[in-house]
Amino acid sequence: MNAQSSRLVAERDGTRLVITNQAKPSCGHFITTPQAPQLIHGIEVEPIVQFPDDRGSFGELFRFGEPGLARDFYAAHTSRIQVSFTVSYPGVIKAIHYHFEQTDLWAPLSGMLQVILYDLRESSPTCGRLNTLFVGAMRPWKLRIPPGVAHGYKVVGPDSSLLVYAMDRIYNPHDEGRIPFDDPGINYDWVTRPR
Repeated sequence: MNAQSSRLVAERDGTRLVITNQAKPSCGHFITTPQAPQLIHGIEVEPIVQFPDDRGSFGELFRFGEPGLARDFYAAHTSRIQVSFTVSYPGVIKAIHYHFEQTDLWAPLSGMLQVILYDLRESSPTCGRLNTLFVGAMRPWKLRIPPGVAHGYKVVGPDSSLLVYAMDRIYNPHDEGRIPFDDPGINYDWVTRPR
């Protein structure tokens, strides 16, 4: 990687996180299938399976310690697990942050999110790759976001969003880094335009 085309965001224990400068505003690759070849290395996507009937609907989010996105989320593998939720109002942007150690599992349950994923990991085969996913009520997908992948979202549409997320450890503010939502190196295009 050319040192002039990237800048160091953070470094810890030999892991370097960098931003590869994007010349023009972009949303990167739009991910429209869970197995899209353009997905950032280590990102995993699974549909949320629901079982509707005449009373409503049932669905599972994560089975900790079982095959799937939460396969290594169990007490013997990690010290602790935390499950949280956040409600965000239409138009709100919560971005961009990253972790050195924490893996996130996201399950957006209501509303729609425009999710940004950006690979900061200098050693990753997809370093500098930018993904956009539209997930939520109209595309019920769960996401596994590994350490070193910057992430965030904008609530799109008229409804508030509800995002349930699990972490493979108790939240540690010293493990989290922040990048401005409008970082000129990532140059993410948050603007909705006619197309």
